[in-house]
Amino acid sequence: MEAIITLKDTLDTPTFYGVNNTNILCLKNQHPDVRVVARGYQVKATGSEAAITRFEHSLRLCEDFCIRNNRLSEQDILLLLHGDKPHETAQDNLIVHGVNGKSIVARSTNQQRLVDAYEENDLLFAVGCAGSGKTYTAIALAVRALKNREVKRIILSRPAVEAGEKLGFLPGDMREKIDPYLQPLYDALQDMIPPVKLNEYMERGVIQIAPLAFMRGRTLSDAVVILDEAQNTTVQQLKMFLTRLGFGSKMIVTGDMTQIDLAANQKSGLRDALDRFREIKGISIIRFNEKDIVRHPLVGRIVKAYETDLTSNIS
Repeated sequence: MEAIITLKDTLDTPTFYGVNNTNILCLKNQHPDVRVVARGYQVKATGSEAAITRFEHSLRLCEDFCIRNNRLSEQDILLLLHGDKPHETAQDNLIVHGVNGKSIVARSTNQQRLVDAYEENDLLFAVGCAGSGKTYTAIALAVRALKNREVKRIILSRPAVEAGEKLGFLPGDMREKIDPYLQPLYDALQDMIPPVKLNEYMERGVIQIAPLAFMRGRTLSDAVVILDEAQNTTVQQLKMFLTRLGFGSKMIVTGDMTQIDLAANQKSGLRDALDRFREIKGISIIRFNEKDIVRHPLVGRIVKAYETDLTSNIS
């Protein structure tokens, strides 16, 4: 008897198969009565019906573990097949397992508030200082939702507003010009999704990264949609973005009101939205501060020094 077993599309196959296919060989050695040929998302098993059933059960155990933890080793396989449980991070503040099983967790009170608010609201604003983990936590929530099949897509956007530099002076075509603005989003994704799987998602449009201007005219359904650096949107731009929200979707808007790069005569769309949406059900506003900073300890002191300067200028 021959059977074709199709693996789940959320599985990173290089991680699952292991270097030089060591994982699939280990699994095969535990089922010597089954001949196994694996390629991509399909595993062909040949043997008796009972032997194939046992093999598929073992395969699915390993598949589920790999999807949950973004890792799989021969030791993990042997433990799973002998009824034991490999080590899994059991933290209440765990959001998702990143590359090589790295635990992506909420590391501050307001990061955890953002995680909790995500469950109850379809539109969230995460506002606060640099280094407080606003964008990183938002992307972790999006990756978790994708892995859990709660959504079909992740859409990440930023306004292409220059901070003292001009797009026209940058080399390359439009894609090459805007990539530097989107690099922080790539960095976070690379922490959470193995490279081969990330490239596959981007090629298939499962993960889309685009400037804010590319959002016009779209309806964004069954997705987690994140707008980063929203302090650099105008009122009309942010209105356009927020009204893209479709059924089965959630939006997370992040920004830092101390880093507005708009012209002096333009009002920040984020500042306007925070005033408008204070009391609307289904919208949550989480305000981050220097206590949430998870970068180098010196960053907190730098932020505080600039805030003191800004406060004195306002008064």
